[in-house]
Parts: sequence; structure tokens; C-alpha cells
Amino acid sequence: MDTTATVESVESVGPDTYALRFRAPDGVAAEPGQFVKLGTEIDGESVARFYTLSSPHVDDAFEVTVGIDPDEGGDFSAFLANAEAGTEMTLSGPYGDQHYDGEARAVVIAGGPGIGPAVAIAERALDEGAEAAVVYRDNDVAHADRVEALRERGAAVHLLGADEALTDAVADVLTGVDGETAFVYGFADLVADAEAAIDAAGGDADAAKVENFG
Repeated sequence: MDTTATVESVESVGPDTYALRFRAPDGVAAEPGQFVKLGTEIDGESVARFYTLSSPHVDDAFEVTVGIDPDEGGDFSAFLANAEAGTEMTLSGPYGDQHYDGEARAVVIAGGPGIGPAVAIAERALDEGAEAAVVYRDNDVAHADRVEALRERGAAVHLLGADEALTDAVADVLTGVDGETAFVYGFADLVADAEAAIDAAGGDADAAKVENFG
């Protein structure tokens, strides 16, 4: 679907990280783990980027989480961080089939901007009476309040530094029960490490739902 979405709010949720909440156009349906393409015009030039949803449900609104590198972030990143309520942007999507689909146990392994889909999938799983676990690797943790709320609701949560191995944490949360699915969201190095950790824990990395951010 190609349409427009209107910014409802922009909130800082961590170091150089912002959650943008949009009013959802009629007919937009998406699942946590899918992504959308947002765009605007800056200095007469059309610019657009893909962002994974960080909201567990999409009804009258949806959220994306945007990490901004202060040294490398471009004009579009700055535009998003400073967007005001009422700002309209182009919207395409949703895209992707690596999303939560009612699995009985969701194990999410993520890094960097993968925190958005990680909390969204875990929240959705718990909302539906399923089990959830999150292994997140980064020196800074965005959505820290949502991560703590997941822990309080019974999700298994491992927070690791950027240079820590995933092996032990993944082995701790992979149970092998029927209906368990591993989800992986992050850049290429995180994805490779996560797949190796899944296999080392006796899981099947080929069966994981993986979104590689490049």
C-alpha cells in the first residue's frame, strides 16, 4: 500500500534513539517484525528509508524506532528526530514475512536497531498468552522501560555488551519446545553470531526468522 501517515509524537527512548508514533491510515494492517518505508522531501529531493515496526499491534496507530548516529546520520535522520506532531510522510508497506505469527514461544535475538522489533514481538507474544524471551546485544539499551516491563511479565531477558558472545544466553533461552521460533534482527555480524549460537544450542538456524539490516 502506498499512502501517507501523520506523525502523532516523537519520544526519546535511549541515547540518540527516538520512537515515532504515526496515525495509521485506513486499511493498513501489519505485524510486529514487519517493516515500512517512510519518505519525505528535503531541499527538493525525495528521500525514503525502511524502518521495522516497534509496536506490538497496529490498529489506529503504529510506531517505528529510529537510531541516529550523530556523526554519520543524514538529513533524513535529523528530519525524523525533529519531526513535529502533524507532519505527514509517505508510507509504503508493510513488507517482510519474518514476523510474529502466533508462535507459542518467541525467542528474539537482536542488536542495535533490532530492539524495536524485539520488544514488539515479545510484547505481542505475551499479550496472546504465549511465552517470550529476548537476547539483546548492544552497549546502550533503548526502550529500557519496555524491556524491564517484559521481564516483570515473565519474559526471559538477557542484555549483553556489544562485544559479548551470544552463545550462553541463547542456550539459556532456547528450550526446544513445540511451537518455539527464533527471530533474529540486526546487522550482518549480529545475524551471523546469532545463527551460530542457535546451532550451538541445538536449534536450527535455518528455521529462524531473520531480518538482516545489512
